[in-house]
Amino acid sequence: MILWSKTTEMRIKIDINMKVGRVVKYFILSDIVLLTGWGLVEPVFAIFVIEKIPGASVITVGISAAIYWIIKSTLQLPIANYLDRTDGEKDDFYALITGLFIASISATLFVVVREIWQLYLVQAVHAVGFALYFSSWAAIFSRHLDKDRISFDWALNSTTVGIAAGISGLIGGIVAGGIGFTPLFVFCGILSAVAAMILLLVPDLVLPRSQSSVVVPPVIKEKPPSKIG
Repeated sequence: MILWSKTTEMRIKIDINMKVGRVVKYFILSDIVLLTGWGLVEPVFAIFVIEKIPGASVITVGISAAIYWIIKSTLQLPIANYLDRTDGEKDDFYALITGLFIASISATLFVVVREIWQLYLVQAVHAVGFALYFSSWAAIFSRHLDKDRISFDWALNSTTVGIAAGISGLIGGIVAGGIGFTPLFVFCGILSAVAAMILLLVPDLVLPRSQSSVVVPPVIKEKPPSKIG
């Protein structure tokens, strides 16, 4: 007796719609650029501290990390609370741009760090910048998520940023091993500033256009007919 079995092929069609709103697109792009820059630095930061700062040790690295995370985490709550209580997105946008430029400055300041206390101070500045950035970025991004695609928008940001950070981490290790740490911090600062410029070039995404910028056509009044005779 011969038994015949029929195999049924199941084909799964994967159709992912990558189209997102304009605000979401630009904010994801800005996030990618910013975290790509810091992705260059983060994998080799501990090595930089120990090798380039006299007297620094593994404990110094731990204290440095603690300063960043404690200050950033502590400041985020009052910043977010203030942004939520203020009407409109103007304050959110300005906080976002300010945070990006502070992040840019802190990245370049690492180049001139020569003492442990200087490292701690720059880490504090770094924390202030990212506290402003994350609080305001999340506020604006959340309000402009695509309807019925909220999970996808967040996942798209996490995926693209993760891939960019992974690639930049590899590049950062290669560059640090080849030509040193200075180019990494400089390029990180440049990318942080570029992230701000991306959003400054399209402020109408968030900030409403002022009424003075709206061109109102002149009103032409008809002259009354002149008297005859």
